[in-house]
Amino acid sequence: MMISFENTFSSLPASLYSVVNPTAVRQPHLIRLNDRLAEELGLDAQWLRTADGLAALSGNAVVSGSRPIAFAYAGHQFGNFVPQLGDGRAILLGEVVGRDGTRRDIQLKGAGRTPYSRRGDGRAALGPVLREYIVSEAMNAFGVPTTRALAAVATGDRVQRETGLPGAVLTRVAASHIRVGTFQYAAARGDAEALRRLADYVIARHFPQAGDADNRYLSMFDHVVRAQANLVAHWMSLGFIHGVMNTDNMAISGETIDYGPCAFMDIYDPAKVFSSIDQFGRYAFGNQPRVAAWNLARLAETLLPLIDEKQERAVTLVQEMLGGFREMFEEAHLRRMRKKLGLSTENPEDARLVEDLLEAMHQDQADFTLTFRSLSSLPADESGPGRLTDLFSDPKRIVAWHNRYEARLLLDPVSPQERGQAMLQINPRFIPRNHRIESVIRAAVYENDYAPFHGLVRVLATPFSDEPVDGGYELPPRPDEEVLQTFCGT
Repeated sequence: MMISFENTFSSLPASLYSVVNPTAVRQPHLIRLNDRLAEELGLDAQWLRTADGLAALSGNAVVSGSRPIAFAYAGHQFGNFVPQLGDGRAILLGEVVGRDGTRRDIQLKGAGRTPYSRRGDGRAALGPVLREYIVSEAMNAFGVPTTRALAAVATGDRVQRETGLPGAVLTRVAASHIRVGTFQYAAARGDAEALRRLADYVIARHFPQAGDADNRYLSMFDHVVRAQANLVAHWMSLGFIHGVMNTDNMAISGETIDYGPCAFMDIYDPAKVFSSIDQFGRYAFGNQPRVAAWNLARLAETLLPLIDEKQERAVTLVQEMLGGFREMFEEAHLRRMRKKLGLSTENPEDARLVEDLLEAMHQDQADFTLTFRSLSSLPADESGPGRLTDLFSDPKRIVAWHNRYEARLLLDPVSPQERGQAMLQINPRFIPRNHRIESVIRAAVYENDYAPFHGLVRVLATPFSDEPVDGGYELPPRPDEEVLQTFCGT
């Protein structure tokens, strides 16, 4: 069986991409294939495991029907505008329409040099490929909109970073790889035709309901704003830090994209930063809503000529929508936090209840994931915080909060048993803790041992499970295991 590729993005102006084939690798070896995702895409997992399938997944062969391209895009990187970035190590093989009728991109990441590689080698090291596979698939299991990992392939080649490292290729699947930076690229070139056709393509592919609006481009922007508000709220309800929210790393579709220096917090801290290059905390955990709004403002700037021929009128229209982002985010975040606390009804004091819990967690250095999982697991027939207090350095604060929480639960009609079951399905037991990921990477890179990687992927496929699992996957790091920085992997 072959892959039935389509290439609709290639119908757009050629200025938005470059045609380029992957660079062959020396000795490809399949590390892991995502059979369930292959099934969703209508692909034959058995064929993907053959020599021909491996050649396609490694970039050693181009499947008939594929027209490989690298995307051009610009972007604000840490606030500084770069007019041309683009896919420097990723090549889109084409699109497939899955069993659910949804069109998705299939891209090779680490597939070799492109016209946008600048001085890079276009390759990916094994560690970042394993990290993206682990985290993106965990995010999918949490229900977060995300790019997916279809396959990870070792190349048999070495890539030079600070030292020589084993190379790998990730087969990434996305609703599309169109970014805020893609619009910025067309706008910076003054290419009005490319900008309009790109916007029309996004509407048709991602937001068809916007096509019927009186102002289709303003409606498209509204859909993007809402998708990003919901996405960031979902991240933050899980303690996730993207790490590098540049405009070229924000997907128009509302999916999480580009898992570089990302991480899940252990101890809750709104100022937490993991990225080794984020020296001033621009992309700290608590700054993510503000940065998302800033990125959306940059998208709005590119759309002004499409929204209204009078710039002043266009600015007024987009400002109204941008002005609503914070409220959209806060509403989406509070909805998720209510669910995490097992609240089925709304109360004016709920926001304060959430804020005070987070403040107690911050002050007393409580683990984010374990706190909410412990709340979910409190015995339904007992009152009081129980062993939850073990997570806090000063139990008095959480005991006082829990008294208020119990009073709030009395106002909620759901039974304790039903509430507990619902909370266990939204508060994960397992997350891709940073020390676990680093341990997996070390085993693979330095010992050629992929068993820890496969084990972690299996556990994270069912992150809400209460079934017994050996290995202490739910435990936070010991002081000697804590990972303080992550790296972008380029």
